[in-house]
Amino acid sequence: MATSKSIMKKAIWLTVLGLTVWTVCAPPAMAARVKDIAGIRGVRENKLIGYGLVIGLKNSGDGTTVDFTKTSIANLMGKFGVTVDPSLIKVRNVAAVMVTADLPAFAKAGLRMDVMVSSLADATSLQGGTLLMTALKGPDGEVYAVAQGPVSIGGFVVRATAGNVQQNHPTAGKIPNGALIEKEVTFNLKGQSSFNIQLYEPDFGTATKLASLINRYIEPDIAVPVDATAVEVKVPAKFKERTVNLLAQIEDLEITPEARAEVVVNERTGTVVVGADVRLATVAVSHGSLNIQIKETPFVSQPNPLSGGRTVVTTDSEITVKEDKRQLMVVPTGTTIGQLVQAMNAIGVGPRDLISIFQAIKAAGALHAELKII
Repeated sequence: MATSKSIMKKAIWLTVLGLTVWTVCAPPAMAARVKDIAGIRGVRENKLIGYGLVIGLKNSGDGTTVDFTKTSIANLMGKFGVTVDPSLIKVRNVAAVMVTADLPAFAKAGLRMDVMVSSLADATSLQGGTLLMTALKGPDGEVYAVAQGPVSIGGFVVRATAGNVQQNHPTAGKIPNGALIEKEVTFNLKGQSSFNIQLYEPDFGTATKLASLINRYIEPDIAVPVDATAVEVKVPAKFKERTVNLLAQIEDLEITPEARAEVVVNERTGTVVVGADVRLATVAVSHGSLNIQIKETPFVSQPNPLSGGRTVVTTDSEITVKEDKRQLMVVPTGTTIGQLVQAMNAIGVGPRDLISIFQAIKAAGALHAELKII
């Protein structure tokens, strides 16, 4: 005959299987390629921005009260020898826009890249419009690319007197390969005596592991961890003219990155994500709630016809108070993520309750992890 203790264990496991908000018992950390967790310092994208005009819109451009759009049109026409008074311009097929792009690392003059086009004033849609030639500048004020072409918004908007139908955002769009790169951002790897590998997630343990990995598989004593973010690599003599080959070999190395113990909660959506390395000190957890339900039933008393009586309405109220009875669970020191799931489900917690419990455990100093609320 099964004991009450074994029955309790089975009930707990069934509760774990029926969990609505899941906290997965993660396997040991898997190895990742160096290129997926780090990059070469100085090798990055550069932001570009420009101001331009989108023409050819079907009565969905900026309104006649937007003065800078009219001034831009007048200035544009002036470049072609046409003098126009901005106050007399009344068009709805032109929209002022901001054009943005990311200039890739090692991009060469003559190559193309995508650009984003976003309305700057009160245009209702950029559908069917064409961006006129727009210079894209970097933070230094230099022109690095020129954009032009038809705008694709990936949606539509249909307006009628009584309403409208809209899909996606019609006031922002994209021009695939719409910008021609005119100027390069120089970064010459050839001839460098050293370079830094920069981790995307700073960690002293990962930086030390990476340096040891490079020294073991590439050449001894060429890599030194600088801080939690960077590892300095000296270029060996045999790679003096083949720095690209050296970087390719380093990027293909596999490493198991260190990770901080974290619990991330989103109170707006009730989402809880618990890292595999989260541990708890000994703590007792109890969570219950008081449910009050009020049910009102109206009763109507009608007098007989022509009796001169009055209709009487009475209400019968039924109040039910129910308090959840839940056990006080003791979570021992060093509890793993799997055991944590089991303990939380044993006392029947839901998404919102789980967030409150984690906050309380953190406040008690028993949660050995960083609690992030987003």
